[in-house]
Amino acid sequence: MSQTEKRILVIGMGNVLMQDEGIGVRAVEELENRYIIPEQVEILDGGTTGMELFEPIRHCDQLVVADAINTGAPYGTLVRIANDEVPAFFQTKISNHQLGLSDLLALLNLKAEAPEHVVIIGMVPHSLENKLGLSKEAAAGLDKMVENLVMELADLGIDLQQRDDRRIGHWHREAELEKMASCA
Repeated sequence: MSQTEKRILVIGMGNVLMQDEGIGVRAVEELENRYIIPEQVEILDGGTTGMELFEPIRHCDQLVVADAINTGAPYGTLVRIANDEVPAFFQTKISNHQLGLSDLLALLNLKAEAPEHVVIIGMVPHSLENKLGLSKEAAAGLDKMVENLVMELADLGIDLQQRDDRRIGHWHREAELEKMASCA
């Protein structure tokens, strides 16, 4: 199977109701808004789910996960964890979704159905308040996170084409609603 025939799954993890905790979901949303996604690439909003991701992950050859990651690095720091580094990443809890994802990957490894390539692209969150929209700091780093996803896909043989009709993501509208609510 050639690199372009492989099934690639890009999952955005996070809780969009907790500000920067939703950065992974917002990153894959922006990826879809800015680029034409070829059919061998599936984009999935994983939200805060766990075992529900078993089937989609089981059926992919390459897995890319976008998520908020608490590494102790400065807020907004982007982190890339790949392949053999991923199990070591799970030794310490640095993502709220880690338990579900690590369990899924372990189960898939036991069943010899794990993706051949696993990458986590993460951002250290600035704020985890119960509010919609990203903090200014996370919003400022979102473009770079999306660029990292594009580069990751390029490394997997997928060259994305920018959309002529770039769409506006939900998080932009949510930020505007939040701003209007705070002015009222």
